[in-house]
Amino acid sequence: MNRRLLLAAIAVALLVGLAGCTAIFGGISDEELDREAEYDDLRDSDADVAMSIDDAGLITSGEFRAVYDLNETDELSLYRSSFYRDRALDVHGVRYWHPNGTELTGSELEVDQGRSSTEITVPDGNGTLAFSGGSGSRTFRLPAFTEGSYEVILPEGYRTSNFLFGDVNPSGYERDIVDDREHLTWEHADSTVALRFFLPRDITLFTGLIGAVVLLGGVGIGYYYLQVKRLREQREEMGLDVELEDDSDDGPPPGLR
Repeated sequence: MNRRLLLAAIAVALLVGLAGCTAIFGGISDEELDREAEYDDLRDSDADVAMSIDDAGLITSGEFRAVYDLNETDELSLYRSSFYRDRALDVHGVRYWHPNGTELTGSELEVDQGRSSTEITVPDGNGTLAFSGGSGSRTFRLPAFTEGSYEVILPEGYRTSNFLFGDVNPSGYERDIVDDREHLTWEHADSTVALRFFLPRDITLFTGLIGAVVLLGGVGIGYYYLQVKRLREQREEMGLDVELEDDSDDGPPPGLR
């Protein structure tokens, strides 16, 4: 009896463990796949891949939206790379349009998320796929899952043009400002798109911070110098600042001669 209970407990533990693994690596819920999202503006782009980055706070993360003209690609493997390994890209608001315009939601597609990638299979490789995901507060990085022309639209007011605060990879892009939003376009991209962007006020804040640090540092050095000078004057007034003569050449001290 005890053995049966033990085996039953082991079986339950294995089922719970497998369920836990499935919860972690087993996929994205239909609610997330079908979450409301708007892609009409990106579908109007002339680029094969159009992406828009939404605004975020200084320390809070933002989101991006992406639309892919698949061009004979019926499966996309979505991931993000780190120094250690690739990890599956969490997506939501997934949509697919057949070449004739018929729309499918994410739950109607074959979406399989594993540890290292999220696989999306579509019924026709010449359709259009869209999805949304997370981005950094001042950074964006995403592999080029398909080759072709790319357009990335930054949040309103943000720029990449300062060498210290901004950066764009790969090279060979064009930059345009439309309605206070920076548009970056590549005629062809086949590597990771990596951006670092900023608000113009960030430069002012940084400059002000550096000026405050320099000012406070100067005040601190000046205060230290005055304190040392005052201590030296006090020692001189008390007769403590007396230089001792070196009598090492006169032999041993008087008591030892």
